[in-house]
Amino acid sequence: MEISPYKFDSKGGFGKMPWIHKAINPDMYRGPFKYGDENAGEKYAADVQRIIEELEKEDKSPAVFICETLLGVGGQIPLPKNYLKTVYSHVKKAGGVCIADEVQVGFGRIGDAFWGFELQDAVPDIVVLGKPIGNGHPLAAVIVTNAIADAFNNGMEYFNTFGGNPVSMTTGLAVLDVIQEERMQEHAKEVGNHLMNGLRELMQKYPIISDVRGHGLFIGAEMVKDRITMEPAVPEIDIVVEKMKEYGYLLSTDGPLHNVLKIKPPMPFNKQNADEMVHKFSGNGCSSNLFSRCFTSITYHCRSIVC
Repeated sequence: MEISPYKFDSKGGFGKMPWIHKAINPDMYRGPFKYGDENAGEKYAADVQRIIEELEKEDKSPAVFICETLLGVGGQIPLPKNYLKTVYSHVKKAGGVCIADEVQVGFGRIGDAFWGFELQDAVPDIVVLGKPIGNGHPLAAVIVTNAIADAFNNGMEYFNTFGGNPVSMTTGLAVLDVIQEERMQEHAKEVGNHLMNGLRELMQKYPIISDVRGHGLFIGAEMVKDRITMEPAVPEIDIVVEKMKEYGYLLSTDGPLHNVLKIKPPMPFNKQNADEMVHKFSGNGCSSNLFSRCFTSITYHCRSIVC
């Protein structure tokens, strides 16, 4: 809770503690460094170095840097190239530990890699896992380097009542077998690209969709009232979510402005499912009722968007 802006910055949150330092969100749609900037990753990473330098002025050093390897609640944001690799270099040089949060991202969902940190050519010290590892069964895991593991070898025994129980371990192994045998990672890449292409076609038709981004079946579609001002399309996006629920599609909203459609289908989701989903948005489904009719009172100012 203390280290999650999603929690401490949200309604009911207790605010950021003084020992927590929040880096700028590496968002190439809304942030200062945009799509097409080949050095955006290094530029966003410079903000982490700035924080480290401010700590050093107080004779302090960072303890831990933790980040989702694709930002989920931050807005379904793929990290810019070299961001994590550069950040990890800054943090490790200053004596800190780097944690990769793969809870929503890992196990082949992103298609192009099994783990999100692989997309960044970065090597974390600790990786935290959960959710898909058990396919509905409550299971989580922590992977650490030898150096981190050795640091716990100080005589104090780690104990967990339910840790490593055979039912959970069997479940986790079965999930890994299915991912490999049914080529779920390759499937996620193929179907995810197909779905994003369909959503980008909708973006050309409906200006309220201003950005479609992601990897594999980790997808976000940002919705705005105006592509110039980028005013969030709220509550319009909530209408879309509720309407799609009627059609059997469970979507949600994410991002600091709550205007990004969170689209993370189950891994067996296929191209036919993707086409049907896009059709509900564009044909006899959701958008004929919402995008075309309910949003006619909104004036859009269009411009070219690079995705």
